[in-house]
Amino acid sequence: MDKKLLDILVCPLCKGPLVYNKAAQELICKGDRLAFPIRDDIPVMLQEEARELPEDEEVEG
Repeated sequence: MDKKLLDILVCPLCKGPLVYNKAAQELICKGDRLAFPIRDDIPVMLQEEARELPEDEEVEG
């Protein structure tokens, strides 16, 4: 994932910062507890494509 792209991307819902989870290939919004997938090096920043993070899942970063 390109560092410059990561620096400018924000959560499409709350406009908050995102955390890159390289192992899971996801961009995580801690505030909304959503994980946006990255497919073929392209972030999919759609709410309907995001995975809701369970309460017990630790958010790193």
